[in-house]
Amino acid sequence: MRLIYVCFLILLPSLASSQEEAFYIEFKDESVAEAFTKIEYTYDVLFSYNDNDIINKRISLKRQKRTLREVLQALEFPVKLSYKIVNNRYIIINQFLKENIDVNELDKVIVRSYLTKGIEKNNDASFKLLPSKLGILPGLTEPDILESVQLLPGVLSPNETASGFFVRGGSSDQNRLIWDGINIYHKGHLFGMISPLNPNITSEIKFINKGTHTRYGERLSSVIDISSKSTISKTVKSQFGFNGINVDALIEVPVVEDKLNIIGSFRRSYDDALNTFTFNQLTDKVFEGTKINKSDDGNNMFSFFDYSVKLNFKPNKNNSLYASIISIDNQLDYTLGDTENNRRLNDKLVTSNMGYGLGWRMKWNEKTTQNTNAFFSEYKLNYNFITVEGDTQISDFEKRNTIFDSGFSSEVIIDRSKATQITFGYQYALKDVAFAFLNTTNLSFVLDTEDNTIQTHSVYGQYNYKNPKLFNLSFGLRTTYFNELDAVRLEPRIVVYKPLLKNLKFQATAEIKNQIISEIDETILSDLSLENRLWRLADGNAFPIINGQQVSAGFIYSKNRLSIDIDTYYKKLKNITALSLGFLNPENSSFNIGGQNIVGLDVFVKKRFSIFNSWLSYSFNKSESKFENLNNNKDFTSKSNVTHSVSTALSYKQDGFQFALGWKWQTGKPYTIANERSNGLEFNNGINTGKLPIYHRLDFSSTYNFKISKRNKLRAKAGISVRNIFNRKNLISKEYIGNNSLEDPIQLMEKFSIGITPNLMFRLYW
Repeated sequence: MRLIYVCFLILLPSLASSQEEAFYIEFKDESVAEAFTKIEYTYDVLFSYNDNDIINKRISLKRQKRTLREVLQALEFPVKLSYKIVNNRYIIINQFLKENIDVNELDKVIVRSYLTKGIEKNNDASFKLLPSKLGILPGLTEPDILESVQLLPGVLSPNETASGFFVRGGSSDQNRLIWDGINIYHKGHLFGMISPLNPNITSEIKFINKGTHTRYGERLSSVIDISSKSTISKTVKSQFGFNGINVDALIEVPVVEDKLNIIGSFRRSYDDALNTFTFNQLTDKVFEGTKINKSDDGNNMFSFFDYSVKLNFKPNKNNSLYASIISIDNQLDYTLGDTENNRRLNDKLVTSNMGYGLGWRMKWNEKTTQNTNAFFSEYKLNYNFITVEGDTQISDFEKRNTIFDSGFSSEVIIDRSKATQITFGYQYALKDVAFAFLNTTNLSFVLDTEDNTIQTHSVYGQYNYKNPKLFNLSFGLRTTYFNELDAVRLEPRIVVYKPLLKNLKFQATAEIKNQIISEIDETILSDLSLENRLWRLADGNAFPIINGQQVSAGFIYSKNRLSIDIDTYYKKLKNITALSLGFLNPENSSFNIGGQNIVGLDVFVKKRFSIFNSWLSYSFNKSESKFENLNNNKDFTSKSNVTHSVSTALSYKQDGFQFALGWKWQTGKPYTIANERSNGLEFNNGINTGKLPIYHRLDFSSTYNFKISKRNKLRAKAGISVRNIFNRKNLISKEYIGNNSLEDPIQLMEKFSIGITPNLMFRLYW
């Protein structure tokens, strides 16, 4: 309650700093980006600049009382930058020799520093995250891509994983993850606990949960479009870092000055050499309820790694090309001896995602630009449960899931005027998805298998109109033909942004989407009980194309460093497929088709003053599902439903030091109530009629940036974070396993949140 009271006081409105008023300010050999941040906090202004204009530039300024204009004049010549103040608050920064930037470009950003510096909300309803500029977030010492997204309103991860998050009540497989144009299917390192994508090579992240641009298809809930670095540096740059889980390194090498460079990154866990308390806390949560956690005699070898390589080529000012490779890999090898029967039991699980991407951006003239991309993504999951008697292998249960996803796209963007823009494009995609369950004794038995392929052809167009005095409008239509299904789907999208008053804006969106690839509960439960959801394609019959429709409307208020964002939405999902086995009906193991209706409200309040930043987020979600032949054909609460959730944080930054304290609170997920009887568990109260206890936890983070030597550019960053400071034991799920047949006893498996988990981080930059 004290924390709530403090946050409430922080969020009270305060008087804005006058730009004509003088304040004490100084810079001690700080980067220009850090200096700009300090100026923004002190004088309540916002900068707009090109990152390349300030790269590697540093500034020193003696402590003295100065007005805003005096500070800008002091910066102008040492760093060779010019400035222009617009509307008494926005400052456009350019190099001396560059032409002035069009002032209208500033209208694209509605809220800067949405949660913290480096997160922005645009007037097209999307969010932009810039990891290199990202301020500190509670519980994170480094800007984990997927963990950062989860702090935005309407995004929840009830199971505390990085990748298994729900967006506005949709399931986790309805979130599309893209890296340099490559579709990523890997759920995350350490079975979803860590983002599979290295944030240190990431340049920009676009997160869209409504009003999606027509260039994006395939998923219903959200798009996370990630771009790695595309700038060509003039010098070699390197990074090396480690934390309580993994080590990583990054290098940028210019090959041809201003034309060609290569960027590479590598990250790997080191638990095979050293088991830290941080890693053990994560594995305790992951393997909870499995035989790995139940036995002290087994030998568990687990590791993960990822790497990426990107080649950037800019032959001239009108053309830029890239080639990108990414690899993500997790491996588990668990061995347990059964001395009574002279047997050895061995579980082997490998999940990997390999991707290749090519891109070409060509500027035909001042008004016309064309973007062309091609990609290939390969996802593999292989699980083997091997039984060896003596020196002879007597059985091998094998589970496989593979995805071969490739595609080509090209779009043309025409800027007809400062107010209007037209985009049209074409996309081709080929998805080949297969899964198989095999059991080998003396002979090989196929228990279940499927292999489907779907080709899609999509054409789309979008019209953007921008008039800051009247309204902004984005309207588009995406049309897709699914070849093997012989089906056509139309997907209109619209975003309206309207200034009502000087500080009050209205925003509304509507969209229709379709999805042909999704995850299902496997029809045969494995012995290890890990990775029990498999990808499969729609077939038009038992697995129809999933359809999603969403409308939203809300208001955005910004004044005197106070921002309030309120958004309401209604979401309707049709043709969702669920395995009745997952609802504990062993007499019927068929798939059932149904739908989901979701009503929600997202509220975000941010208050910034001086060197402190604070925010409060609240989400309401009511989600109801209905499936044929389930729950007597009546509506029931969806598994993804979390009715109320609140998160709040306070952060501080000064002279390279940052800290953040954050608190999360939410109502529990629904679960199906079981009653104990003499013959086992019985389910007579309906589906998802129970609710888990309230969940809450307190997190802390702190980092410090410093120079190691004044003689060179070697810099360092150290940090510490603590998740679940009070070590609260939150019950996050109740699941029932073992109902493969009528003879199998049904068992309850409870899973709890991660305990207190400290993490240390250290990085070097040169």
